[in-house]
Amino acid sequence: MGALRNVNQEHKESLTLLERFAIWMTDRVGTMGFFLVIVVWTIVWFLWNVLAPYAYRFDPYPGFLLWVFVSNVIQLFFLPLLMVGQNLQARHAELRAESEFETGQKAEREIEVILKQMDQQSQILQKILEKQGKK
Repeated sequence: MGALRNVNQEHKESLTLLERFAIWMTDRVGTMGFFLVIVVWTIVWFLWNVLAPYAYRFDPYPGFLLWVFVSNVIQLFFLPLLMVGQNLQARHAELRAESEFETGQKAEREIEVILKQMDQQSQILQKILEKQGKK
C-alpha cells in the first residue's frame, strides 16, 4: 500500500507568490463583509457630496463621476484576479477529491483483504468445530 499524501500541503507548496496573492484576494474580496464595506462607503461618499454644505463637500458633482469611473476600473482589475483565485481553489478541490478517491480505493482493498482473512479464519474454525464434533 502506498503512503497517504497530504494534498493540502502539496497544493500550498506548489503555489507561486502571485498565486498565493490571488487566493488571498479571493478569500477576502469574495465575502459579504467586503461587499457591505464597499456599498456603505459608496453611499456615504455619495450622500456627503450631495447633502453636506457645499463648503464641506470634498468631491462635488463631477468628482463623483470620477469615483464611479475609478471604481469600474478597479472592478476590471479585480474580476480577473478573482477568477484566477477561483481557478486555483478549484484545482485544489480537484486534488482533494482525487486524494479522497485514492484513500477510498486503498481502504476498500484493505477491507477486502481483511474480509478474506476473516473468511479463511471462519473456515478454519468450522473445520476445527467439525473435527471436535466427530470425536
